[in-house]
Amino acid sequence: MATDTTLWEWQGQELPYLRCTLLAQWQHGFFTRQFYPNSPAKLTEILGVDGKTYQLQQIHGNRVVKPSEGIREGDGLISEQPNQAIWVASADCTPILLGDVETNRVAAVHAGWRGTAQSIVTKAIARLVESGSKLANIRVALGPAINGKVYQVGLSVAANVCKSIMATTQSDDEVIAIAFKHNPSPLESDSQPGRVRLNVSLVNYLQLRQLGIEPQQIAIAPFCTYQQPEYFFSYRRTQEKKVQWSGIVSN
Repeated sequence: MATDTTLWEWQGQELPYLRCTLLAQWQHGFFTRQFYPNSPAKLTEILGVDGKTYQLQQIHGNRVVKPSEGIREGDGLISEQPNQAIWVASADCTPILLGDVETNRVAAVHAGWRGTAQSIVTKAIARLVESGSKLANIRVALGPAINGKVYQVGLSVAANVCKSIMATTQSDDEVIAIAFKHNPSPLESDSQPGRVRLNVSLVNYLQLRQLGIEPQQIAIAPFCTYQQPEYFFSYRRTQEKKVQWSGIVSN
């Protein structure tokens, strides 16, 4: 699994943000709390791009849209032409940026546990393919999110998410048992009864692998929003409704 730190580069010093080398041909960034409360439009300027900015009212679902469709609510955006800056906000959920190295189309996805349970990243891939992309040309960067080792959830949440990587109609308990045996497993045990630790980013990775996206096409940021308060807001840690933005600009 591609959690290789060499795939990630910090930009800036007093105002740090992350870039992923898999997406090197596009201006992009996974921004940190230091940029709060700058808007996506301002962050696009910081990237040095004179592009039109797009963002959605995020609803923790799996709707992926294009700017021309005029839909304001959703959790995924796909570019249609050059110089479109598309943005998603997160504070523990997984921000995912995608790019096609041949068509230069890009996508941005907000993958919380609900969106992941509804396979939002596979929906984004499907929409890219509809637009002419080939799976082999897609690169995917999963940005900073809450680490599975510290993300405690109930069994029903864990089962709903894990069902997205299984062809099963089994009970929640059976799904949990199967998920623990998966290699790699998106679950870890928890000392509290009726709870487990859930790795949402890993589930998104496994969804991508099941689609046929190869490991070398995927990067997972080795950073945790919950455990690294110096860089990231975390709703689970503070219950504050503050976010960091992640965005990418089409060529």
